[in-house]
Amino acid sequence: MNKKANAKALLPILVFLILYLGLGILFEYGLGIAMGFYNIPIVVIFLIALLVACLQNKELKFDDKLALMGNGMGDKDIVTMVLIFMAAGIFTGVVGRSSANSVAYFMLSIIPPKFAVAVLFIISCFVSVAMGTSVGTITLITPIAAAVSAASGFSLPLCIGTVMGGAMFGDNLSFISDTTIAACNGQGCQMKDKFRENFGIAFPAALATLVLILVLSLKTYSGQAVTGDYNLLQIVPYLLVLILGIIGVNVFVVLLVGIVVGSIIVLATGATEATALLASMGSGVSGMFETTMVALLVAAICALIKEYGGFEALLTWIRKAFKGKKGGQLGMGLLVGAMDIATANNTVAIVMANPIAREMAEEYGISNRKAASILDTFSCIFQGIIPYGAQMLVALSAANELGYEVSAFDIIPKLFYPFMLLISSLLFIFVIPEKKK
Repeated sequence: MNKKANAKALLPILVFLILYLGLGILFEYGLGIAMGFYNIPIVVIFLIALLVACLQNKELKFDDKLALMGNGMGDKDIVTMVLIFMAAGIFTGVVGRSSANSVAYFMLSIIPPKFAVAVLFIISCFVSVAMGTSVGTITLITPIAAAVSAASGFSLPLCIGTVMGGAMFGDNLSFISDTTIAACNGQGCQMKDKFRENFGIAFPAALATLVLILVLSLKTYSGQAVTGDYNLLQIVPYLLVLILGIIGVNVFVVLLVGIVVGSIIVLATGATEATALLASMGSGVSGMFETTMVALLVAAICALIKEYGGFEALLTWIRKAFKGKKGGQLGMGLLVGAMDIATANNTVAIVMANPIAREMAEEYGISNRKAASILDTFSCIFQGIIPYGAQMLVALSAANELGYEVSAFDIIPKLFYPFMLLISSLLFIFVIPEKKK
């Protein structure tokens, strides 16, 4: 039975958005603090929002509110999401990120230098799919992109924008990406199903981006090759995770295999000492703390908002604004996009949008795999473009540390992939008929 619509129940979300977005703008642009948005303790802001939710609806006893929050946090999909976050953190901690440079320098050594920008895009796509992190990919590949620009005469904004685009490709598709984990578990679908749904949208966008990069870069090449050391054995754990995930092996089994094989390789090659391996695992799990806490707090807040009738009020507005199944899909995409603009974090945006999107999926007859795909895709589109997102800030920081002066607004026009992904997504919603599953 649906709760009576109550727009006031959405106040905790409004409080969170005002505090987080307002403080982020103040820190970043008012006080000039580098990475201003990421200096705000998001867990604390969510705790304030949760307090606001607890203070609402005085007719409900506090013990009953605690029970509702407990049920929300104890939901099977939330528990599964948390466990996958932890397993993915251990995997990242074990194998590290040294394979990125190996992949980059190997490909740059076998492909003619005039195609170097296209190679940067392909490398970034592969590394981000394998690693499951766009920020990590950008951190590692941006210095290589700067070296390619300096040696070959290619535009630095073009090289950095290309790396950022490839990084968002993997963020959207990787089986161990926070966004994939959050979208799939939030919508209750298998990762392999979401991957297949997503790949059909992302691959044409990537191809179009690659063609555009080739056309632009071949006109400006005027230099030489970039070289470096590489060890191909280091990419084996990532390849295993990627292949097993595509085949459809259970995600826990996939990550367990990756952890075991990665541990053997790093020990055998001497990349990590046996005594340091457990510490690396612990560091990897610790890196997932904030994301895990956000997932739990959002589940608790959303349980109260739903009980108070907030979701019903939001769905009433959505029904008026978006008609039919296609309109519902667009509404879902814009919903997560708005959350991403406000939080500058695509994983948090998906976690916040999940419960509302699940209601929308039922309302508009959208399959769970399609809903997961839309949430992940649109969150990556917006995250890949906003000038204050971690991806952009990390890219600028890496370039500045190397002595290059470049701004976000130099790079945004070169972010071909997010724009192509938006076009591809809209085509698949409004023009290309959905295949029957």
